[in-house]
This record gives sequence, C-alpha cells and structure tokens, in this order.
Amino acid sequence: MSKDKKHTSTRNYRLTVVDDDTHDQLWVRKFTKLNLVIWIITAVVVTLVLFWCLVALTPVKTLIPGYPDARTKHDAIQNAIRIDSLENVIARWELYSENLRRVVDGEAPLKIDSIMEARSKEKEMSEKDRKELAAKDSLLRKEVAAEDRFDIASGSPKTLPIEGMHFFTPLKGVVSQGYDKALHPYIDITAPGNSVVMSVLDGTVISAGWTDEEGYTIRIQHDGDIISVYKHNQKLTKKTGDKVTAGTPIAIVGGTGSTAEGDHLHFELWHKGEAVDPTKYISF
Repeated sequence: MSKDKKHTSTRNYRLTVVDDDTHDQLWVRKFTKLNLVIWIITAVVVTLVLFWCLVALTPVKTLIPGYPDARTKHDAIQNAIRIDSLENVIARWELYSENLRRVVDGEAPLKIDSIMEARSKEKEMSEKDRKELAAKDSLLRKEVAAEDRFDIASGSPKTLPIEGMHFFTPLKGVVSQGYDKALHPYIDITAPGNSVVMSVLDGTVISAGWTDEEGYTIRIQHDGDIISVYKHNQKLTKKTGDKVTAGTPIAIVGGTGSTAEGDHLHFELWHKGEAVDPTKYISF
C-alpha cells in the first residue's frame, strides 16, 4: 500500500548552482514536471510578445524586406495624385477632340456644364441600371456588327472637309516661291538633290509620266475631291493606278523639264476643281 502511494506521489526535482572551488551552493531551485512545462510555455509566450512589440511598435519593422517605409508610402501617394491629374488631362483632351469633331461636322460643341451633369447622373445610377444598359449596349453592338457584315456598299464614305484633314509634308525644304492665285497658283519648294518627295494624303496615282515642259510629273487623287500635283522630279517611284498612303515616297526631287531652274519641287494642291494655297493646310 505504501509502495503504491510512493509511486503516485509527485516527484520533485532540484536545480542547483554550485561553486566549483568551495562547493558552496549559490542557487537552488526546486520544481516538478508541471512547473517546468509551465515555465517553458511562459517563457515562449513572453518571448513572442516581446518580439511582436519590437517589430510592430518600433522602427525595426522597416528593416523587414518588402515592408513599406515612409518613403514608399509617400511615393505611392504622389503616384496616386499624378494618376488623378493624368485622368483629368485625358478627360480634357477627349472633350477637345469631341468638340473638334463636332465643329468639323457642323454640329454644336459640347458644354462643360452638360458633361459634368451627365457624369453626376452617371454616378447616381444604380448597379442594376448599369447592368441593364450594358446588356442593351452589347445587343446593339451585335446587331450593328451583323448588319455591317453583309452591308458591302452602304453609301459613300464620310470625308472631312479640307480644313479638318491632316496633310503630310511632301518635301523637307524651303518654300522658295509662294502661292499667288492669279500669277503663281502653286508653290516651289527648294531642297538638296536626291531628296525624297512624299504623298501628302492617302490616294491613287491618276497619272505619272514625262513631259518636255514639266519633266517627270505625278498626280494623285485623294478623298474629298482633292488632287495633289508634283512636277520637275528627277525620278518617279510610283506608276499610274498605284495606291499610296500619306508619307509614301513617290519621287526624287530634281530639276527636269524646260521650265525648271535648279532642283526643286513644283507642288500644286487642288480642291473641287480649284487651286488652293498649300501653305494654309501644310506645315513646310
């Protein structure tokens, strides 16, 4: 009976620090297994809490790789401000381009007040309304795409007036003689020999050849009832019937023809059967 009681009693342990020379006991601690487990758990918890406080409440956290410091947060705020400014600039450019298109088409320009009101109404729309509009827009796009797929010739293509077109500079040089409606309904552009002459717009070559007076000459028909003429070239790189795009090389500047005086380009621009001043629409 006493033996069972001895085995069931709590076993104690002693941790002693002894001086090696005098064998005096400097420190003694008695403990049980349960006490040892509690001490270990307490030590681990306290260590973890101290480590968390050190990382979370002191600047040491900035030393952790990938942790955003004050400079990173400042840069993020500045980038957000720049993005907002760029969005405003893009919105202004969209308004400008839309108003330019409306003016060119003869429509009334948009007003800023109406745009702001439309945006405020758009923000007030519910999510359900947005989904309904998106679904209707998708259906409309599908219907238009289906109609355009089989609509081979729905009408003549829409062209801008000459004031709204973007012309490519035919030759990098100096305008040596300007336009005069009565005496000189064209311009002369002087440039170094072997300079490249380029088409001012997309179009089709309607004539390309040689005459004794004008030398190598090429004429191009463009949309909007516009014709461009390039005379006194040294060499032509396109022939009648060729399709060209704006900026495509069509000739090499020269001084061919009996009326030419030195290397230059005799350039004419015709609109609806009348010669117009090219310098009003093209930057030389």
